[in-house]
Amino acid sequence: MTALAPATWWRGLGGLTRSGSPVEGLSWGLYDFANTIYSFAIVSFAMGPWAVRYLGEGPGTLAFTLAASISVLLNAIVSPPLGAMSDRTGGRKAYLLVFTVMCIVPTALIGLVGIWAGLVFFALANFGYQAALIYYDAILPDVARSETRGRLSGVGVALGYLGTIFAGLLYGLTEDANGDSTALSFVLVGFLFALFAIPIFAIVRELPRSREPFRVTEALGSWSQLARTVQHARGSPGLLRFIVGRFFYTDPINTAIAVMSLFAINAVGFKASEARYVLITLTVVAVLASFGWGWLVDRIGPRRTLLAVLVSWTVGLLIIGLVVAKIPFLMAGAILGSGLGGVAVTDRLLLIRLAPPALVGEMFGLYGLAGKLSAVIGPVLYGGIVFVLAPGLGTVAYQVAILSLLVLMVIGYLIVRGVPEGATRPGEGQLADEATLEPAVVPPGELPR
Repeated sequence: MTALAPATWWRGLGGLTRSGSPVEGLSWGLYDFANTIYSFAIVSFAMGPWAVRYLGEGPGTLAFTLAASISVLLNAIVSPPLGAMSDRTGGRKAYLLVFTVMCIVPTALIGLVGIWAGLVFFALANFGYQAALIYYDAILPDVARSETRGRLSGVGVALGYLGTIFAGLLYGLTEDANGDSTALSFVLVGFLFALFAIPIFAIVRELPRSREPFRVTEALGSWSQLARTVQHARGSPGLLRFIVGRFFYTDPINTAIAVMSLFAINAVGFKASEARYVLITLTVVAVLASFGWGWLVDRIGPRRTLLAVLVSWTVGLLIIGLVVAKIPFLMAGAILGSGLGGVAVTDRLLLIRLAPPALVGEMFGLYGLAGKLSAVIGPVLYGGIVFVLAPGLGTVAYQVAILSLLVLMVIGYLIVRGVPEGATRPGEGQLADEATLEPAVVPPGELPR
Protein backbone atom coordinates (compact mmCIF):
# COMPACT_ATOMS: atom_id res chain seq x y z
CA MET A 1 0.00 0.00 0.00
CA THR A 2 2.89 2.34 0.74
CA ALA A 3 4.01 2.24 -2.89
CA LEU A 4 0.57 3.49 -3.93
CA ALA A 5 0.45 6.35 -1.43
CA PRO A 6 0.30 9.78 -3.11
CA ALA A 7 3.45 11.03 -1.37
CA THR A 8 5.40 7.95 -2.41
CA TRP A 9 4.17 8.19 -5.99
CA TRP A 10 5.02 11.90 -6.10
CA ARG A 11 8.58 11.28 -4.89
CA GLY A 12 8.91 8.48 -7.41
CA LEU A 13 7.86 10.80 -10.20
CA GLY A 14 10.58 13.23 -9.15
CA GLY A 15 13.08 10.38 -9.29
CA LEU A 16 12.36 9.95 -13.00
CA THR A 17 13.53 13.46 -13.91
CA ARG A 18 17.01 14.90 -14.34
CA SER A 19 16.16 17.78 -12.02
CA GLY A 20 14.55 15.59 -9.36
CA SER A 21 11.39 17.70 -9.66
CA PRO A 22 8.09 15.81 -9.81
CA VAL A 23 6.46 19.04 -11.01
CA GLU A 24 8.66 19.02 -14.12
CA GLY A 25 7.85 15.38 -14.85
CA LEU A 26 4.13 16.00 -14.44
CA SER A 27 4.33 19.15 -16.56
CA TRP A 28 5.83 17.17 -19.44
CA GLY A 29 3.22 14.41 -19.12
CA LEU A 30 0.32 16.85 -18.96
CA TYR A 31 0.97 17.75 -22.59
CA ASP A 32 -0.07 14.19 -23.42
CA PHE A 33 -3.25 14.80 -21.43
CA ALA A 34 -3.82 18.07 -23.31
CA ASN A 35 -3.30 16.89 -26.88
CA THR A 36 -5.38 13.75 -26.33
CA ILE A 37 -8.34 15.98 -25.48
CA TYR A 38 -8.03 17.33 -29.02
CA SER A 39 -7.43 14.01 -30.74
CA PHE A 40 -10.33 12.26 -29.03
CA ALA A 41 -12.89 15.05 -29.06
CA ILE A 42 -12.18 16.43 -32.55
CA VAL A 43 -10.62 13.71 -34.71
CA SER A 44 -12.47 10.67 -33.49
CA PHE A 45 -15.73 12.13 -32.29
CA ALA A 46 -16.82 15.58 -33.40
CA MET A 47 -15.45 16.51 -36.82
CA GLY A 48 -16.87 13.65 -38.88
CA PRO A 49 -20.47 14.04 -37.67
CA TRP A 50 -20.10 17.84 -37.93
CA ALA A 51 -19.21 17.54 -41.64
CA VAL A 52 -22.02 15.05 -42.26
CA ARG A 53 -24.57 17.34 -40.59
CA TYR A 54 -23.87 20.11 -43.10
CA LEU A 55 -22.87 18.19 -46.23
CA GLY A 56 -24.80 14.93 -46.01
CA GLU A 57 -23.59 11.41 -45.33
CA GLY A 58 -21.59 10.68 -48.47
CA PRO A 59 -20.07 14.10 -49.17
CA GLY A 60 -19.55 14.84 -45.47
CA THR A 61 -17.75 11.55 -44.82
CA LEU A 62 -15.51 12.01 -47.85
CA ALA A 63 -14.72 15.64 -46.99
CA PHE A 64 -13.79 14.75 -43.41
CA THR A 65 -11.59 11.81 -44.38
CA LEU A 66 -9.88 13.83 -47.11
CA ALA A 67 -9.12 16.67 -44.70
CA ALA A 68 -7.68 14.23 -42.16
CA SER A 69 -5.63 12.35 -44.75
CA ILE A 70 -4.21 15.47 -46.41
CA SER A 71 -3.08 16.88 -43.07
CA VAL A 72 -1.34 13.63 -42.14
CA LEU A 73 0.25 13.29 -45.60
CA LEU A 74 1.68 16.80 -45.45
CA ASN A 75 3.01 16.08 -41.98
CA ALA A 76 4.65 12.87 -43.17
CA ILE A 77 6.36 14.79 -45.98
CA VAL A 78 7.75 17.53 -43.75
CA SER A 79 8.51 15.46 -40.63
CA PRO A 80 12.11 14.60 -41.60
CA PRO A 81 13.05 18.24 -42.38
CA LEU A 82 11.25 19.45 -39.25
CA GLY A 83 13.15 16.97 -37.12
CA ALA A 84 16.45 17.92 -38.74
CA MET A 85 15.68 21.61 -38.23
CA SER A 86 15.04 21.02 -34.55
CA ASP A 87 18.30 19.12 -34.14
CA ARG A 88 20.33 21.86 -35.82
CA THR A 89 18.77 25.02 -34.43
CA GLY A 90 17.79 23.86 -30.93
CA GLY A 91 14.95 25.53 -29.06
CA ARG A 92 12.49 22.64 -29.37
CA LYS A 93 9.99 24.28 -27.04
CA ALA A 94 9.70 27.22 -29.44
CA TYR A 95 8.77 24.88 -32.29
CA LEU A 96 6.40 23.01 -29.97
CA LEU A 97 4.68 26.29 -29.09
CA VAL A 98 4.24 27.31 -32.73
CA PHE A 99 2.60 24.05 -33.76
CA THR A 100 0.54 23.80 -30.57
CA VAL A 101 -0.94 27.23 -31.30
CA MET A 102 -1.47 26.10 -34.90
CA CYS A 103 -3.67 23.33 -33.51
CA ILE A 104 -5.48 25.23 -30.76
CA VAL A 105 -6.60 28.36 -32.62
CA PRO A 106 -8.11 26.68 -35.71
CA THR A 107 -9.81 24.10 -33.46
CA ALA A 108 -11.59 26.82 -31.50
CA LEU A 109 -12.74 28.47 -34.76
CA ILE A 110 -14.17 25.38 -36.51
CA GLY A 111 -17.71 25.90 -35.23
CA LEU A 112 -17.70 29.65 -35.79
CA VAL A 113 -17.29 29.55 -39.58
CA GLY A 114 -18.89 27.81 -42.54
CA ILE A 115 -18.39 24.09 -43.02
CA TRP A 116 -15.76 24.35 -45.78
CA ALA A 117 -13.72 26.88 -43.82
CA GLY A 118 -14.22 24.63 -40.80
CA LEU A 119 -12.73 21.68 -42.68
CA VAL A 120 -9.74 23.83 -43.67
CA PHE A 121 -9.30 24.82 -40.03
CA PHE A 122 -9.55 21.15 -39.04
CA ALA A 123 -6.82 20.21 -41.52
CA LEU A 124 -4.60 23.03 -40.19
CA ALA A 125 -5.27 21.98 -36.61
CA ASN A 126 -4.53 18.34 -37.32
CA PHE A 127 -1.30 19.24 -39.10
CA GLY A 128 -0.26 21.36 -36.11
CA TYR A 129 -1.17 18.55 -33.73
CA GLN A 130 0.90 16.00 -35.66
CA ALA A 131 3.90 18.35 -36.08
CA ALA A 132 3.91 19.33 -32.40
CA LEU A 133 4.35 15.70 -31.42
CA ILE A 134 7.77 15.64 -33.10
CA TYR A 135 9.05 18.21 -30.62
CA TYR A 136 7.11 16.90 -27.65
CA ASP A 137 8.80 13.52 -28.05
CA ALA A 138 12.17 15.19 -28.61
CA ILE A 139 11.92 17.07 -25.28
CA LEU A 140 11.64 13.83 -23.27
CA PRO A 141 15.43 13.27 -23.05
CA ASP A 142 15.77 16.78 -21.61
CA VAL A 143 13.33 15.96 -18.81
CA ALA A 144 14.00 12.30 -17.95
CA ARG A 145 17.20 10.54 -16.96
CA SER A 146 18.37 8.11 -19.64
CA GLU A 147 17.49 5.07 -17.55
CA THR A 148 13.99 6.33 -16.66
CA ARG A 149 12.70 7.59 -20.01
CA GLY A 150 10.50 4.56 -20.47
CA ARG A 151 8.77 5.05 -17.13
CA LEU A 152 8.21 8.79 -17.63
CA SER A 153 6.94 8.08 -21.15
CA GLY A 154 4.54 5.61 -19.54
CA VAL A 155 3.29 8.38 -17.24
CA GLY A 156 2.56 10.45 -20.34
CA VAL A 157 0.68 7.56 -21.97
CA ALA A 158 -1.39 7.05 -18.81
CA LEU A 159 -2.23 10.75 -18.67
CA GLY A 160 -3.19 10.55 -22.35
CA TYR A 161 -5.74 7.84 -21.60
CA LEU A 162 -7.07 9.95 -18.73
CA GLY A 163 -7.32 12.86 -21.17
CA THR A 164 -9.51 10.74 -23.43
CA ILE A 165 -11.91 9.94 -20.59
CA PHE A 166 -11.87 13.52 -19.27
CA ALA A 167 -12.61 14.96 -22.70
CA GLY A 168 -15.35 12.45 -23.36
CA LEU A 169 -17.16 13.25 -20.13
CA LEU A 170 -16.75 17.03 -20.15
CA TYR A 171 -17.61 17.35 -23.85
CA GLY A 172 -21.21 16.40 -23.11
CA LEU A 173 -21.74 19.71 -21.29
CA THR A 174 -21.51 21.57 -24.61
CA GLU A 175 -23.83 19.38 -26.70
CA ASP A 176 -27.29 20.50 -27.75
CA ALA A 177 -30.57 18.84 -26.78
CA ASN A 178 -30.07 16.18 -29.48
CA GLY A 179 -26.60 15.29 -28.22
CA ASP A 180 -24.88 16.96 -31.19
CA SER A 181 -21.77 19.15 -31.07
CA THR A 182 -22.12 22.93 -30.96
CA ALA A 183 -19.74 25.78 -31.72
CA LEU A 184 -19.02 25.92 -27.99
CA SER A 185 -17.79 22.31 -28.17
CA PHE A 186 -14.86 23.29 -30.39
CA VAL A 187 -14.09 26.37 -28.29
CA LEU A 188 -14.02 24.20 -25.16
CA VAL A 189 -11.60 21.71 -26.71
CA GLY A 190 -9.25 24.49 -27.82
CA PHE A 191 -9.40 26.06 -24.35
CA LEU A 192 -8.70 22.78 -22.53
CA PHE A 193 -5.79 21.97 -24.85
CA ALA A 194 -4.30 25.40 -24.17
CA LEU A 195 -4.90 25.18 -20.41
CA PHE A 196 -3.21 21.83 -19.87
CA ALA A 197 -0.37 22.61 -22.31
CA ILE A 198 0.73 25.64 -20.26
CA PRO A 199 2.88 23.66 -17.76
CA ILE A 200 5.27 22.28 -20.36
CA PHE A 201 6.09 25.79 -21.55
CA ALA A 202 6.16 27.40 -18.11
CA ILE A 203 8.06 24.74 -16.13
CA VAL A 204 9.98 22.28 -18.33
CA ARG A 205 13.56 23.34 -19.06
CA GLU A 206 15.48 22.25 -22.13
CA LEU A 207 19.13 21.21 -21.85
CA PRO A 208 21.52 23.74 -23.38
CA ARG A 209 22.70 22.72 -26.81
CA SER A 210 24.64 24.33 -29.63
CA ARG A 211 22.64 26.21 -32.23
CA GLU A 212 23.61 26.09 -35.88
CA PRO A 213 21.97 27.60 -38.97
CA PHE A 214 19.68 25.30 -40.91
CA ARG A 215 20.07 25.16 -44.68
CA VAL A 216 17.66 24.03 -47.35
CA THR A 217 20.16 21.42 -48.51
CA GLU A 218 19.91 19.80 -45.09
CA ALA A 219 16.15 19.42 -45.56
CA LEU A 220 16.82 17.53 -48.78
CA GLY A 221 19.47 15.51 -46.98
CA SER A 222 16.92 14.34 -44.45
CA TRP A 223 15.02 12.64 -47.29
CA SER A 224 18.15 11.11 -48.79
CA GLN A 225 18.79 9.64 -45.34
CA LEU A 226 15.40 7.95 -45.60
CA ALA A 227 16.53 6.14 -48.76
CA ARG A 228 19.64 4.94 -46.92
CA THR A 229 17.49 3.76 -44.03
CA VAL A 230 15.40 1.63 -46.39
CA GLN A 231 18.60 0.09 -47.75
CA HIS A 232 19.76 -0.66 -44.22
CA ALA A 233 16.41 -2.29 -43.46
CA ARG A 234 16.85 -4.58 -46.46
CA GLY A 235 20.01 -5.93 -44.86
CA SER A 236 18.20 -7.34 -41.81
CA PRO A 237 16.13 -10.51 -42.37
CA GLY A 238 12.43 -9.77 -42.13
CA LEU A 239 12.81 -6.12 -41.08
CA LEU A 240 11.62 -4.37 -44.24
CA ARG A 241 8.88 -6.99 -44.64
CA PHE A 242 7.69 -6.13 -41.13
CA ILE A 243 7.64 -2.39 -41.90
CA VAL A 244 5.56 -3.04 -45.05
CA GLY A 245 3.24 -5.32 -43.12
CA ARG A 246 2.86 -2.66 -40.43
CA PHE A 247 1.76 -0.17 -43.08
CA PHE A 248 -1.10 -2.49 -44.07
CA TYR A 249 -2.29 -3.55 -40.63
CA THR A 250 -2.18 -0.07 -39.09
CA ASP A 251 -4.11 1.39 -42.03
CA PRO A 252 -7.46 -0.15 -40.99
CA ILE A 253 -6.71 0.55 -37.33
CA ASN A 254 -6.04 4.23 -38.05
CA THR A 255 -9.16 4.46 -40.16
CA ALA A 256 -11.37 2.76 -37.60
CA ILE A 257 -10.16 5.22 -34.97
CA ALA A 258 -11.07 8.16 -37.20
CA VAL A 259 -14.47 6.96 -38.46
CA MET A 260 -15.82 4.89 -35.56
CA SER A 261 -18.21 7.61 -34.38
CA LEU A 262 -19.47 8.18 -37.93
CA PHE A 263 -20.17 4.47 -38.36
CA ALA A 264 -21.83 4.20 -34.96
CA ILE A 265 -24.15 7.13 -35.67
CA ASN A 266 -24.95 6.77 -39.36
CA ALA A 267 -24.84 3.01 -39.83
CA VAL A 268 -25.68 1.47 -36.45
CA GLY A 269 -28.09 4.15 -35.25
CA PHE A 270 -26.51 5.37 -32.03
CA LYS A 271 -27.12 8.94 -30.94
CA ALA A 272 -24.02 11.13 -30.94
CA SER A 273 -23.90 11.19 -27.14
CA GLU A 274 -24.15 7.39 -27.05
CA ALA A 275 -21.31 7.08 -29.56
CA ARG A 276 -19.15 9.24 -27.30
CA TYR A 277 -19.62 6.82 -24.42
CA VAL A 278 -18.85 3.90 -26.71
CA LEU A 279 -15.48 5.49 -27.55
CA ILE A 280 -14.75 6.10 -23.86
CA THR A 281 -15.46 2.43 -23.19
CA LEU A 282 -13.07 1.41 -25.98
CA THR A 283 -10.35 3.41 -24.24
CA VAL A 284 -10.88 1.59 -20.95
CA VAL A 285 -10.88 -1.78 -22.74
CA ALA A 286 -7.63 -0.90 -24.55
CA VAL A 287 -5.92 -0.04 -21.25
CA LEU A 288 -7.03 -3.24 -19.52
CA ALA A 289 -6.27 -5.49 -22.49
CA SER A 290 -2.72 -4.14 -22.86
CA PHE A 291 -1.78 -5.93 -19.64
CA GLY A 292 -3.07 -9.25 -20.98
CA TRP A 293 -1.27 -8.83 -24.30
CA GLY A 294 1.92 -7.95 -22.40
CA TRP A 295 1.63 -11.19 -20.44
CA LEU A 296 1.19 -13.12 -23.70
CA VAL A 297 4.26 -11.45 -25.26
CA ASP A 298 6.39 -12.71 -22.39
CA ARG A 299 5.24 -16.27 -23.05
CA ILE A 300 5.05 -16.69 -26.82
CA GLY A 301 7.01 -13.69 -28.15
CA PRO A 302 5.98 -10.47 -29.94
CA ARG A 303 5.55 -11.95 -33.43
CA ARG A 304 3.01 -14.61 -32.51
CA THR A 305 1.26 -12.23 -30.13
CA LEU A 306 1.01 -9.62 -32.88
CA LEU A 307 -0.48 -12.20 -35.23
CA ALA A 308 -3.05 -13.05 -32.55
CA VAL A 309 -3.89 -9.35 -32.22
CA LEU A 310 -4.35 -9.04 -35.98
CA VAL A 311 -6.65 -12.08 -35.98
CA SER A 312 -8.74 -10.43 -33.26
CA TRP A 313 -9.00 -7.28 -35.36
CA THR A 314 -9.98 -9.36 -38.39
CA VAL A 315 -12.79 -10.94 -36.37
CA GLY A 316 -13.95 -7.57 -35.05
CA LEU A 317 -14.01 -5.95 -38.51
CA LEU A 318 -15.83 -8.98 -39.93
CA ILE A 319 -18.56 -8.71 -37.30
CA ILE A 320 -19.04 -4.98 -37.89
CA GLY A 321 -18.99 -5.45 -41.66
CA LEU A 322 -21.57 -8.23 -41.72
CA VAL A 323 -23.97 -7.37 -38.89
CA VAL A 324 -25.18 -3.79 -38.43
CA ALA A 325 -26.85 -3.80 -35.03
CA LYS A 326 -26.05 -2.29 -31.66
CA ILE A 327 -25.22 -5.42 -29.65
CA PRO A 328 -22.90 -6.98 -32.29
CA PHE A 329 -21.30 -3.55 -32.76
CA LEU A 330 -20.55 -3.29 -29.04
CA MET A 331 -19.14 -6.84 -29.01
CA ALA A 332 -16.93 -6.08 -32.00
CA GLY A 333 -15.94 -2.75 -30.45
CA ALA A 334 -14.70 -4.57 -27.35
CA ILE A 335 -12.61 -6.85 -29.56
CA LEU A 336 -11.17 -3.91 -31.50
CA GLY A 337 -10.52 -1.96 -28.31
CA SER A 338 -8.55 -4.84 -26.85
CA GLY A 339 -6.56 -5.02 -30.07
CA LEU A 340 -5.53 -1.38 -29.78
CA GLY A 341 -3.64 -2.16 -26.62
CA GLY A 342 -2.21 -5.31 -28.18
CA VAL A 343 -0.62 -3.64 -31.19
CA ALA A 344 0.96 -0.96 -29.00
CA VAL A 345 2.48 -3.63 -26.78
CA THR A 346 3.81 -5.93 -29.48
CA ASP A 347 5.05 -4.30 -32.65
CA ARG A 348 7.68 -1.99 -31.14
CA LEU A 349 9.21 -4.98 -29.39
CA LEU A 350 9.20 -7.01 -32.61
CA LEU A 351 11.01 -4.21 -34.45
CA ILE A 352 13.71 -4.14 -31.75
CA ARG A 353 14.23 -7.88 -32.17
CA LEU A 354 14.54 -7.57 -35.95
CA ALA A 355 16.75 -4.47 -36.13
CA PRO A 356 20.53 -4.52 -35.55
CA PRO A 357 21.24 -2.86 -32.17
CA ALA A 358 23.19 -0.04 -33.81
CA LEU A 359 20.26 0.83 -36.10
CA VAL A 360 17.33 0.66 -33.68
CA GLY A 361 16.84 4.44 -33.56
CA GLU A 362 17.08 4.75 -37.34
CA MET A 363 14.58 1.92 -37.84
CA PHE A 364 12.12 3.50 -35.43
CA GLY A 365 12.14 6.55 -37.71
CA LEU A 366 11.13 4.34 -40.65
CA TYR A 367 8.58 2.59 -38.45
CA GLY A 368 7.06 5.96 -37.52
CA LEU A 369 6.91 7.14 -41.13
CA ALA A 370 5.08 3.95 -42.13
CA GLY A 371 2.55 4.70 -39.40
CA LYS A 372 1.97 8.22 -40.72
CA LEU A 373 1.57 7.12 -44.33
CA SER A 374 -0.83 4.37 -43.31
CA ALA A 375 -3.12 7.05 -41.88
CA VAL A 376 -3.52 8.54 -45.37
CA ILE A 377 -4.92 5.80 -47.58
CA GLY A 378 -7.48 4.07 -45.35
CA PRO A 379 -9.63 7.10 -44.47
CA VAL A 380 -9.82 8.22 -48.11
CA LEU A 381 -10.71 4.67 -49.20
CA TYR A 382 -13.45 4.50 -46.57
CA GLY A 383 -14.78 7.98 -47.36
CA GLY A 384 -14.71 7.35 -51.11
CA ILE A 385 -16.68 4.12 -50.81
CA VAL A 386 -19.34 5.75 -48.65
CA PHE A 387 -19.53 8.74 -51.01
CA VAL A 388 -20.05 6.56 -54.09
CA LEU A 389 -22.30 3.86 -52.64
CA ALA A 390 -24.36 5.56 -49.91
CA PRO A 391 -26.92 7.22 -52.24
CA GLY A 392 -27.94 3.86 -53.69
CA LEU A 393 -27.11 1.34 -50.97
CA GLY A 394 -27.61 3.23 -47.72
CA THR A 395 -26.22 1.34 -44.74
CA VAL A 396 -24.71 -1.32 -46.99
CA ALA A 397 -22.20 1.31 -48.18
CA TYR A 398 -20.78 1.51 -44.65
CA GLN A 399 -20.51 -2.27 -44.50
CA VAL A 400 -18.61 -2.35 -47.80
CA ALA A 401 -16.29 0.38 -46.51
CA ILE A 402 -15.55 -1.61 -43.34
CA LEU A 403 -14.96 -4.79 -45.32
CA SER A 404 -12.45 -2.92 -47.50
CA LEU A 405 -10.47 -2.29 -44.31
CA LEU A 406 -10.73 -5.99 -43.54
CA VAL A 407 -8.93 -6.74 -46.81
CA LEU A 408 -6.04 -4.47 -45.79
CA MET A 409 -5.87 -6.14 -42.38
CA VAL A 410 -5.66 -9.60 -43.95
CA ILE A 411 -2.88 -8.41 -46.26
CA GLY A 412 -0.98 -7.08 -43.26
CA TYR A 413 -1.45 -10.37 -41.41
CA LEU A 414 -0.16 -12.43 -44.34
CA ILE A 415 2.91 -10.22 -44.69
CA VAL A 416 3.76 -10.31 -40.98
CA ARG A 417 3.23 -14.06 -40.92
CA GLY A 418 6.40 -14.40 -42.99
CA VAL A 419 8.48 -12.30 -40.58
CA PRO A 420 10.91 -14.18 -38.29
CA GLU A 421 10.65 -13.90 -34.51
CA GLY A 422 13.98 -12.08 -34.31
CA ALA A 423 16.67 -12.28 -31.67
CA THR A 424 15.97 -11.56 -28.01
CA ARG A 425 18.08 -8.60 -26.88
CA PRO A 426 19.09 -7.53 -23.38
CA GLY A 427 16.94 -4.65 -22.15
CA GLU A 428 14.61 -4.82 -25.15
CA GLY A 429 11.56 -3.99 -23.05
CA GLN A 430 13.18 -0.78 -21.86
CA LEU A 431 14.24 0.07 -25.41
CA ALA A 432 10.64 -0.32 -26.57
CA ASP A 433 9.39 1.93 -23.80
CA GLU A 434 12.08 4.56 -24.31
CA ALA A 435 11.81 4.80 -28.08
CA THR A 436 11.11 8.40 -29.06
CA LEU A 437 8.98 7.67 -32.08
CA GLU A 438 5.79 8.22 -33.90
CA PRO A 439 3.60 5.77 -31.92
CA ALA A 440 2.01 2.92 -33.76
CA VAL A 441 -1.35 2.89 -32.13
CA VAL A 442 -2.75 5.27 -29.61
CA PRO A 443 -5.94 5.81 -27.63
CA PRO A 444 -9.18 5.93 -29.61
CA GLY A 445 -9.31 9.24 -31.37
CA GLU A 446 -5.61 9.83 -31.58
CA LEU A 447 -4.26 9.31 -35.05
CA PRO A 448 -0.81 7.81 -35.13
CA ARG A 449 1.89 10.36 -34.63
